[in-house]
Amino acid sequence: MTTPTTLTPGEARARLNELTVIDVRTPGEYAAGHVPGALNIPLDRIQRALADLRRAAEHGDLLLVCASGARSENACRLLADHRIPAASLSGGTGAWAAGGHELHRAQGATRATWGMERQVRFTAGTVVLLGLLLGVLLHPAFQILAAGIAAGLVFSALTNTCGMAAMLAKLPHNRPRTADLDHTLAELRAR
Repeated sequence: MTTPTTLTPGEARARLNELTVIDVRTPGEYAAGHVPGALNIPLDRIQRALADLRRAAEHGDLLLVCASGARSENACRLLADHRIPAASLSGGTGAWAAGGHELHRAQGATRATWGMERQVRFTAGTVVLLGLLLGVLLHPAFQILAAGIAAGLVFSALTNTCGMAAMLAKLPHNRPRTADLDHTLAELRAR
């Protein structure tokens, strides 16, 4: 497996006008703050956008962005499997903001949306506490829930993937409406 090409926030900022920036986070994360000019195509919807991304890559460089760089690197690998060149923003929007670069907010983004990493931490912590509580109150076998989450977190760290995030991304508040994705793909085609 090859390591995706990465751009630092400074390199990306210097080339922002010549890049097609694709934010692979959930719509809520995107709305809360994204690289200026970025289009939102969540990681689990990339397959649907392959033809449009291929055309965009033929006309300029693609830069994939997420919160920390992990999801955008996974998206780069997926695109590379389909012979679509793309780079990932090193450190994601976190590093972008830490570098002093502005994040744009989606119009009408009034409610605070938790980022995927925060959703994963909350869900993992809840399941661990539930497993421990049920193990004490009902039966010790419920502690296997806590052990399962611990094993999942270790696997996630070793593989730089997160099955829980993939499952949480399928929840309605993390999914783009079909009309929103269609609009994004139309905008990508127009570039």
